Amino acid sequence: MAPPSETSPARVALVEDDAGMRQRIAQAVQGDADLSLAFEAATAQQILDWLPGHAVDVLLVDLGLPDRSGLEVIRAARQLQPDCAVMVITIFGDEANMVKAFEAGASGYLLKDGTERDLGLHIRSLRAGGSPMSPIIARQLLRRWQQSGVGAAAPAEPIAPAPVAGTPHAAERLSPREFEVLDLVSRGFTYAETATRIGVSVSTVQTHVRNIYSKLDVHNKSEAVYEARNLGLLR
Repeated sequence: MAPPSETSPARVALVEDDAGMRQRIAQAVQGDADLSLAFEAATAQQILDWLPGHAVDVLLVDLGLPDRSGLEVIRAARQLQPDCAVMVITIFGDEANMVKAFEAGASGYLLKDGTERDLGLHIRSLRAGGSPMSPIIARQLLRRWQQSGVGAAAPAEPIAPAPVAGTPHAAERLSPREFEVLDLVSRGFTYAETATRIGVSVSTVQTHVRNIYSKLDVHNKSEAVYEARNLGLLR
């Protein structure tokens, strides 16, 4: 299984049981020169049978699949291809499904209304390290963070990590450069902006982020920031 190239069009796989919606999404992907449609599936089993032998950059997942939940597909995809970014495309706009999808490992969440119009832009943003969301989903996530205190403003400069009870080696998990990347990402900088600020390439930032995810045992940026703050690595 050859790894995806940073310079080639993003390889996209899709699982959607509604034939009409699947066709519209496929056409949106195929109509974008920066994207390449690698596979379309109508069921969870089809995509899970295909994924082990084919590397992709982005997986688009419907939650309401006929044979099993799309959440199972997300979890399996994160195990099979840790470098593949997963984006949900669904009719379910409730907080419960949104939270479960992000916990399963999704990095983006779009509702189906008008999704295909800006889909190429959303996929490129996802591949570059963003977390595309429909406005109503972003508002729910923001409200949830504010209620839990996670949305508090971050300081202007990186904070030296403090020891946390029960996690004596938490501070040693990340390198100084990884701390710097995590701090910038937690403050809302994109991968490109982070790369410019610390004087490295975007691909190097992406490598640091993958290492951060692995060391903190998380699957997306939201989880990384949340876990780092819980561990005292960020305020």
